[in-house]
Amino acid sequence: MRKLIYLLPFILFAWLTSYLTSCKKDVLFSKDYLSFSADTVLFDTVFTTIGSTTKRLKIYNTSNQPVKVKSVILVGGENSPFRINLDGVSGTIFKDFVIPADDSLFMFVEVTLGENNDTVPMIIEDIVEFETNGKMQSVQLAAWGQDAYFHYKDLNEGIWDNLKPHVIYDFALVDEGKSLTIEAGTRIYMHKGAILYVNKGELHIEGEYENKVIIEGDRLEPFYKDVKGQYYGIYFNEALSSTIDNAIIKNGTAGVHVFGNNSSNSGYTVEITNTEISNHASYGIFNYSGGKVKGENLNIHSNGLYAYFLLEGGSHNFRHSQFLSYGSDGNQPAVAIKNYFTREDKITYIGNVGEGAFYNSIIYGGGDFQIAYDTITNNGAVSIDIEYNTNFIRQKTVPTNAGFVSNTWNVNPNFENVAGKEFIIRSNSSCRNNGSSAFATQKDIIGTFRDMAAPDIGAYELD
Repeated sequence: MRKLIYLLPFILFAWLTSYLTSCKKDVLFSKDYLSFSADTVLFDTVFTTIGSTTKRLKIYNTSNQPVKVKSVILVGGENSPFRINLDGVSGTIFKDFVIPADDSLFMFVEVTLGENNDTVPMIIEDIVEFETNGKMQSVQLAAWGQDAYFHYKDLNEGIWDNLKPHVIYDFALVDEGKSLTIEAGTRIYMHKGAILYVNKGELHIEGEYENKVIIEGDRLEPFYKDVKGQYYGIYFNEALSSTIDNAIIKNGTAGVHVFGNNSSNSGYTVEITNTEISNHASYGIFNYSGGKVKGENLNIHSNGLYAYFLLEGGSHNFRHSQFLSYGSDGNQPAVAIKNYFTREDKITYIGNVGEGAFYNSIIYGGGDFQIAYDTITNNGAVSIDIEYNTNFIRQKTVPTNAGFVSNTWNVNPNFENVAGKEFIIRSNSSCRNNGSSAFATQKDIIGTFRDMAAPDIGAYELD
């Protein structure tokens, strides 16, 4: 009897536990279906053989009860160019999992396309199917694919045609004594850190007014449209006489970098015409240590530091060009001239500014000082040429140097839309018909003929 009394509490506990367990409600699952953040996962231009960026799709259970997902299937299976990862797990088939009430999970999607040996872009598609509560739902996967010429630490000469884009990884080199011509309409995409390097050779970019050569980063998603510093730029190292005509160069670190001048050149190191250079992390044009640059009909804007930077001497002659410093670079001058630099060897190198000309141009921006000079003449042993004639310039303190002639100071050029980066003057701009015929170019940046007797100041001529 005592033994029974002793065991009674344990018997009671076991019975109570069994009773409560038997009374526990079964989990009720929702009879609803899934919702998705998009009905299509679309990849903009993806270059063949190169993996895409990662896109994500969010899968929602909007019910106040958990939902059972019977299956998720990538229809193309293992042969699909697409790859999916569901909440951290890669695969092509996923079965029998639960999404809690009012919760969601992520699907990550990537794609790698094979070459199709065609110059025409292709569309590649697949489908992800979801089965939930007897209902089939699907999300489309689609990618625009494009074959390309790939350049990785390679030597280049001859002609780059425009049949397919050119993609540069690390560097594409035009070596000493070699010549590379880039045809009108060519698109060049630069990978992170990439550089088109001209080392004592020559480069000729031959765009046309209606068929520009475009140089930009290789991230083509809309997010990267205006991201600076996606690659380095075009670097001329003691190059033979080179030309850039009718190009758009954007989103690098230094759009055009000119170092030194080749002793074989009788004229300029680089002549740049009818070109827009914009949205670079540091400089539009960086002329370093004796380079000679000529520019006509240039629109240089939206760069992180200067539109044009001359360091340690060199020469420049610009006509009908625009050096603009608005927005993120608004506190920096548009043009900076410094004829000396102390290098890593602790030696200060000083150079002449052999030619320093700006004609019929606009030097303007958000700050009060759009021209900055920091020069050393070394007791007259170094020459600094200053020649500004018939320009629109913003400069709070107007220079009195004899090299400034017939310029208009601190008058807004009245662009169409500064915030929208539309740097075409309006019809009521004071730049209209106020240029000098002595420095006029026959056409403007887009091929409009100028009034040679009274041209508009800047890169654009209004009809």
